[in-house]
Amino acid sequence: MITSLINERLISLQLAASDKDGVFRELAARLAADGRINDIEQFVSDLWAREEIDNTGFEEGIALPHAKSAAVVKPAVAIGISRNGIDYGAQDGQPSRLFFMIASPANGANQHVEVLAELSSRLIETGFIERLLAAPSAAAAAALFYEAKAETTPARPADQGLLIGVTGCPTGVAHTYLAAEALEKAAAELGYAIKVETNGSIGVKNSPSSDEIARAKAVIVASDRQVDLLRFAGKPLLQTSVKAPIHDGKVVIEKALHAAAYQPDASEQQRQAKAQTGGMRGELYRVLMNGVSHMIPFVVTGGLLIALALAIGGDPTPNGMQIPEGSLWNQILNLGVVSFKLMIPILAGYIAYAIADRPALAPGLIGGWIANDGSFYGAAAGTGFIGAILAGLLVGYLVRWITARHYHKMLQPLVPILIAPITGSLFIAAMFIFVIGAPIADLMAAMNQMLVSLSGGSLVLLGIVLGGMAGFDMGGPVNKVAFLFSVGLIASGQTQFMGAMACAIPVAPLGMAMATTLGRKLNIFDGSELEAGKAAGAMGLVGISEGAIPFAARDPLAVIPANVLGSMVAAVMAFLFGITNSVAHGGPIVALLGAMNHPLLALLCMATGATVTGMTALALKKWRLQGSQALA
Repeated sequence: MITSLINERLISLQLAASDKDGVFRELAARLAADGRINDIEQFVSDLWAREEIDNTGFEEGIALPHAKSAAVVKPAVAIGISRNGIDYGAQDGQPSRLFFMIASPANGANQHVEVLAELSSRLIETGFIERLLAAPSAAAAAALFYEAKAETTPARPADQGLLIGVTGCPTGVAHTYLAAEALEKAAAELGYAIKVETNGSIGVKNSPSSDEIARAKAVIVASDRQVDLLRFAGKPLLQTSVKAPIHDGKVVIEKALHAAAYQPDASEQQRQAKAQTGGMRGELYRVLMNGVSHMIPFVVTGGLLIALALAIGGDPTPNGMQIPEGSLWNQILNLGVVSFKLMIPILAGYIAYAIADRPALAPGLIGGWIANDGSFYGAAAGTGFIGAILAGLLVGYLVRWITARHYHKMLQPLVPILIAPITGSLFIAAMFIFVIGAPIADLMAAMNQMLVSLSGGSLVLLGIVLGGMAGFDMGGPVNKVAFLFSVGLIASGQTQFMGAMACAIPVAPLGMAMATTLGRKLNIFDGSELEAGKAAGAMGLVGISEGAIPFAARDPLAVIPANVLGSMVAAVMAFLFGITNSVAHGGPIVALLGAMNHPLLALLCMATGATVTGMTALALKKWRLQGSQALA
């Protein structure tokens, strides 16, 4: 199969380039001349995008630039030799001389990736690089790859026992297989048998059985990808980068043999249990986490900018917290608003991306924007993060189905850059405008009418309903109905509704800040959630309920009920204490600035609600974790 990827036309024994970009363009030109790519600029751009993930320069003067690109018509490997060497940014700091440029179709067949394993084995083979550098012609160099691989006899018999290896690089193309070959070669020289699982772009291959894991003397996880570690509990385990065994496989193996036995903590067990619950549920968890992880920086950045602007530059007015137009704090507020506008499309876009890769990103972002903008389908507010999740899932699975079809070779290059994105965008727009939008608008009208009918009844019942709506979707349509209903009654002098709403608004973010603080010792939140908890606390202080969205999107079954319960408690207490609020905003900042009639009681309502939310979230998460462990 390697003969279809490498030929003498793709080999340059004397590169003219003097820098990294020059190498990319010179080898890309050979690929284009051989009909392997149809857009040099696009392909070079994709190569640089891959370099931003991790430099592809290895030790001993070897570099493996590679990219999955829509510009690739047919997979290929271009080879170039720079006799003087260039500064490629290799890990050992030495100039790179030998370049293997791997061109992979964005959505083509995956057979070429398996050929990379053969290429990797060649690079590890003793004396191969020297023979390649000494080849007198491009034809002679190509012939080296066509030869049968030389059989090597291990320096020692494999009588020392069995090792398990796991390799994986961010793109799953080159480093994955080089690391696997390096481990196999080093293990053989040390007298060990080894089974190496590769986490490549074609999926997980050669996974060890439970019996093999039980017999293993040690486990080496040389991967920059997420790997299931629970199966290795109790075995000596070394975690390192995918480049480590390529640099010195023997040292890596020796470290693994002397490593401590792996003992997963509670958070790892919870994460792995969720990821392994099987089939669609496991994939759903994975894609949701991808969307949430990309959304968190937008939530934190936007929330903290808005919080800072309101806390320092804001004044309470009948129309809410206002910042003077044209002031510095108004500009900072606008920056935060931009970040908040982007966070919902980002959530949808990267959920879709996790399902169907790059072709799904644009329609996912577009779908998220439409979902969050009710004007597209005649609703007073968008669907918030719940609509974004729905949009991301619909787009992702549609685009994955589209890109998996077989197309004529003339159409294939257009699928990932034109056909799939346009079809996905039109589909999700039609779904929200003609199918999903009308029921949402009708539901919002019905909820508003329900609040009107309850407004003259029991304060406890009204507090339960109003508070529950405030905590349900944190800035989404249900929350917006309750907020707009309360704001509308301020003008008629009924400020007790906004008082209850103002106490319920900050409960979700403050509650999750409390939960992450208390839960740090319980190991039920990961590092990103702990950081998001700090930002949620700051947002809660200035009445930004969206600070809790990352937690609700990641674990809705635990977080949403906790948010709803705590918000209900705060709203009921506010009604019973007779708390009023004359401005269209909520949170402790409103009470402290004098917009509420009983500020200390208002703060008590907020603190009580946040405590209920925090403790409920901890209890539900702990219960779900124990259930997962019991099932395991």
